Amino acid sequence: MEENNKDKEKNGMPRFNLTWLYVILLIVLGIAWFSSSDDSASKSATYTEFKEYVEKGYANKIVANKDEGSLKMYVTTEHIRDVFKSDAKTTGLQPYITVQYGSMDKLDEFLEQQTEAGNFKGDVSFERANGILTSILFNIVPILLFFFFISFMFRRMGSGVGGGSGIFNVGRSKARLVEKDEKTRVTFKDVAGQEGAKEEVQEIVDFLKKPDKYTKLGGKIPKGALLVGPPGTGKTLLAKAVAGEADVPFFSLSGSDFVEMFVGVGASRVRDLFRQAKEKAPCIIFIDEIDAIGRARSKNSAMGGNDERESTLNQLLTEMDGFGTNSGVIIMAATNRVDILDKALLRAGRFDRQIHVDLPDLNERKEIFNVHLRPIRLDNTVDVDLLARQTPGFSGADIANVCNEAALIAARHSKSYVGRQDFLDAVDRIIGGLEKKTKILTAEEKRSIAIHEAGHATISWFCKHANPLVKVTIVPRGRALGAAWYMPEERQITTKEQMLDEMCATLGGRAAEELFIQHISTGAMNDLERVTKQAYGMIAYAGMSEKLYNLCYYNNEEYSFSKPYSEATAQLIDEEVKKMIAEQYERAKTILSEHKEGHAALAQLLIEREVIFAEDVERIFGKRPWVSRSDEILDKVENLQVEKDDDETKTKELPEKSAADKEIKEEQSNE
Repeated sequence: MEENNKDKEKNGMPRFNLTWLYVILLIVLGIAWFSSSDDSASKSATYTEFKEYVEKGYANKIVANKDEGSLKMYVTTEHIRDVFKSDAKTTGLQPYITVQYGSMDKLDEFLEQQTEAGNFKGDVSFERANGILTSILFNIVPILLFFFFISFMFRRMGSGVGGGSGIFNVGRSKARLVEKDEKTRVTFKDVAGQEGAKEEVQEIVDFLKKPDKYTKLGGKIPKGALLVGPPGTGKTLLAKAVAGEADVPFFSLSGSDFVEMFVGVGASRVRDLFRQAKEKAPCIIFIDEIDAIGRARSKNSAMGGNDERESTLNQLLTEMDGFGTNSGVIIMAATNRVDILDKALLRAGRFDRQIHVDLPDLNERKEIFNVHLRPIRLDNTVDVDLLARQTPGFSGADIANVCNEAALIAARHSKSYVGRQDFLDAVDRIIGGLEKKTKILTAEEKRSIAIHEAGHATISWFCKHANPLVKVTIVPRGRALGAAWYMPEERQITTKEQMLDEMCATLGGRAAEELFIQHISTGAMNDLERVTKQAYGMIAYAGMSEKLYNLCYYNNEEYSFSKPYSEATAQLIDEEVKKMIAEQYERAKTILSEHKEGHAALAQLLIEREVIFAEDVERIFGKRPWVSRSDEILDKVENLQVEKDDDETKTKELPEKSAADKEIKEEQSNE
């Protein structure tokens, strides 16, 4: 292009510029304006003179303006000299007089009389005010706007050639490039936990730093790595850390960035992305939420399938492992729905390895807490071990939310530091919802809720494998009218006995209602939903039924429209579910009947105090018959009850760590 422009300049040809277009447009509009202007003579006259002219038959036509209260009387050709004292060559072909009139009704009446008398034979028309500015606005401005729009589109097209977002640039990649020398890069130090995932991606870093170490032995650098895990576990952060550690350029974009309303844009953006990556090699391409374009292709694409998405996926498959070579380009992707991805995308040679980024375990949650607690002003009551125990199943994003919520709660109470109770309140707020102190409950409803929650607490206290109780509350929170909080043990596998004990504890609320109130309520609906799902999972998936022993009917096919079992088997599954739930319900009623005095005392304490803790339950029932590792940790929570005044919140300090706690830590470190 530059050579062509230089040749034109040498030949004396001027380069095209939009300014010439604007000048030509203005000249044309000016000629049209002045050529269409009326150069006929005009003069003002009184209403009396106007009436005389009309009566003498001088009027050719009359144009009245209602808004301004004026009219124009065009004079007939033969009477121009009588009115203007000159001929038509001087006044023009359509001279007129302007007259101000008072009443429109009287004007109409006068003109009707003159028409009947034969003095006026012309036409009468009416118009609104239309000055020069209005004429320009309605006649010239739309034309100018049109040409400005054309000019704007040309400019966008021109800028698109150099990498903008013009109409001819819609097929270019939207990937954000992070250069290797940027100061804001992320490293493995910024990623807490996920030690196993970091070990796997460390190999990718070594490939990028020292490729000769592997290629000289005949090995090939892997094409791609797929990060798989639940939302909020740090997949995107881990990919950025890989690029930061390897000190290479990093292309980052989402799977939805390939999707566009124009046909063929997705495939074009894939080609442009890999073209840029080859220029920057060695580098990393990171595609977040790849399931947006990597979903399994349907067999009947013509019947509701998205051909544009499939063509984008086909282009991605070709670029990752086709006839072309992408040496030095490693593709990393993240998804939490690996089960719906196309099998061709997951094969070796494209995504050579799948790296599972799971929810953090206990030790990893401690590390994540330590990272997010750095900018927070803490007092000496905060125990990271306790917080990690209180947040099972929390992702890294959830833990960051807990820390932020705790700081907000402390600020809401005008505290100088964030304490342990603020973190516990934050966990309750995130799990159970906002505490609704203004919800009004009748005495009967409060008693019913207390008996229900006391039923959960009683059953969990006497079931060996049930999770240890932390506290019970009947303060409405979120959509729940009451809740029992537990400290679950983190298990890699769960036995049938453990699941049955948890099911029995979940049914304790409904069983307590039936035994001690003699009627059941809708308060147990969530409990019944959890129990039903758990029972179906145990029988249909885990093979924990006597009549359907060692059978699993789990089906992961996305386009399957039939159950993988017969109607007779479905009926048998339903019967086994009913039998299992009925057995645990009767077991819960039996345990409650054996400890009805303690249950009644627990319910009454709940009515009086609204919140009770594990030490209150221990005071009523005594020590649990079975001691688990979580029970030993609960010794550190014996002072959870906090005395709250209107002006300030007082907290008790944690007791010193017991020998049992040290043994648990040693076991965890050994594991």
